[in-house]
Amino acid sequence: MDSIRLDSFDVFVAIVRCGGFRAAALERGVSSSALSQTMNTLEEALGIRLLNRTTRSVFPTEAGQRLLERLAPALSDIRLAIAEVDELRDSPSGTLRINAPAPAVDHFLCPLAFDFMDAYREVKIEIISDAAVIDIVGQGFDAGVRFGKQLAQDMIALPLGPALRYVIVASPDYIERCGQPQTPHELVGHDCIRRRFPGGALVTWRFAEGSENIEVTPTGRLTVSSAHNELQAALAGRGIAHVFDDYAKPYVQSGRLVELLSDWSPTLPHWFLYYPSRRLPSAAMRAFLDYMRSYDWQARD
Repeated sequence: MDSIRLDSFDVFVAIVRCGGFRAAALERGVSSSALSQTMNTLEEALGIRLLNRTTRSVFPTEAGQRLLERLAPALSDIRLAIAEVDELRDSPSGTLRINAPAPAVDHFLCPLAFDFMDAYREVKIEIISDAAVIDIVGQGFDAGVRFGKQLAQDMIALPLGPALRYVIVASPDYIERCGQPQTPHELVGHDCIRRRFPGGALVTWRFAEGSENIEVTPTGRLTVSSAHNELQAALAGRGIAHVFDDYAKPYVQSGRLVELLSDWSPTLPHWFLYYPSRRLPSAAMRAFLDYMRSYDWQARD
């Protein structure tokens, strides 16, 4: 037992969190074989198998799951202790891990992070694009980004960026071939580009004009899983897309896309950056939060 290195346990947690050796190796910047050797050494020292390995997946054994449940909070406490020591430094340092959906990453989180890293050169940031609702603490993230209705009650949330707006767009070629809907109800007769969430549900298109609210379940031949692919299909004339205004704006301005039903596009709530209320943020995280509060989103445009 005395020969077990503490970082071996961190490797074990990373492999389970990432779902395999390859993903964990990429995250840590080492080879898969190095992590495999570390795990073999750990299992030999403990005298028990911690991971079940198949050709397609890696998952903890019963003993591994029990160890994981005790290790995760312990390693979190160690990281917090290191962060408290970091308070004594002249400037924040360390790594921030943030989980966020791709649209929030593209238009808000990346510009904010890029400017922040210029101001705080000893802080590293890892951004993971993921639209699934996850346990950010259990998966080792410092913060996440979601809409307000998706947040757990024990989280502290701050608005990230200005309010949002979805737009309906199509290419001039599609409009010439298929016509232009005048109301949301007329979308039923069009080839809409559908998008599916990671959980499997299709995105519902919502519209509002005055006191009237309409929800449309789009119909069409093409279904994709990302806004980038939806926009790509619209540019290719494959149908009508429903995307965030920030994605479509440059193409509308250049004439490659035409906005439809603009009077029916409601303003949506902000994205929110959230983090656990029961844990003291590190110095780097507090610096990031302060920077975000004072960030000039209008200047970014």
